[in-house]
Amino acid sequence: MGKDRGRQGPVFSGQDARQGEIILRTRAQRIIFIAGLVGIVVLALVLGFAVR
Repeated sequence: MGKDRGRQGPVFSGQDARQGEIILRTRAQRIIFIAGLVGIVVLALVLGFAVR
């Protein structure tokens, strides 16, 4: 652990570290992204009904 203290990695400001951007250039990327979001909602609903 002492050896790691001497190593300096890149330093990012808090503002730069928080920003993120999703770039969906092709139609396939947009479809896959939206399908993933819908899948999360469906999974939450299924798990909600399974718990009852």
